Amino acid sequence: MTGEVTQIWRHPIKSHGREAVKTVNMISGQTMPGDRVWAVAHEASTADGSDWAPCANFSRCAKAPQLMAISASVDGERVTLSHPDRPDLTFAPDSQPQVFLEWVRPLMPADRAASTRIIRVPGRGMTDSDFPSISLCNMASHRAVGQKLEQDLSIHRWRGNIWIDGMPLWEEFDWLGRDVRIGKAIFRVRERITRCLATTANPDTGQRDADTLGALETWGHQDFGVYAEVVKGGEISVGDKVQII
Repeated sequence: MTGEVTQIWRHPIKSHGREAVKTVNMISGQTMPGDRVWAVAHEASTADGSDWAPCANFSRCAKAPQLMAISASVDGERVTLSHPDRPDLTFAPDSQPQVFLEWVRPLMPADRAASTRIIRVPGRGMTDSDFPSISLCNMASHRAVGQKLEQDLSIHRWRGNIWIDGMPLWEEFDWLGRDVRIGKAIFRVRERITRCLATTANPDTGQRDADTLGALETWGHQDFGVYAEVVKGGEISVGDKVQII
């Protein structure tokens, strides 16, 4: 059975914006280039940028739904962020963290730990998984959740990397332990992705407006998409075929 890549997305700063790409060169054992390069540590975080750290160390959409409405674009070491309630910001995360912290402050709930610094782990995107992962998402599963809720849901609620169409509903869960060929790259599927409150927020407004977790529970789980690792690098592009091998 084959599917097709319909969209590819990266998230330059973890939980702070998304950017579409048409083509990307995957590297064996690494996260998607440009994905979760930076993460925003909060005042209670123990992350120091020396190694991967769990998501609880970072400001994220599950705790601050307004962050869901950020979009991003990258030009070299500079990132431009956009949000419906904030002026656009172009800055260099490595050298201008204070500019960003001032920009994002109004989007953070007052009762949550404040964002205090931006960290970057060389050679390692700060994914939620403790291994360098790429998230694969199934459009059929996404459409089914929207139909269950009787809402037109944006795919950005799931913050996925590679979107695949042409596969049956929840087919991706049968890929665990198997290899998937996309373009010139090969991925090994390792885990289902258990979802959190971030998915309840609207990516256009930053307001919680959909019981995505409740909808998932009707299938007996709170999972959407799968984490995979790159076992053979190579270029992938929108329109590439997806084949289970």
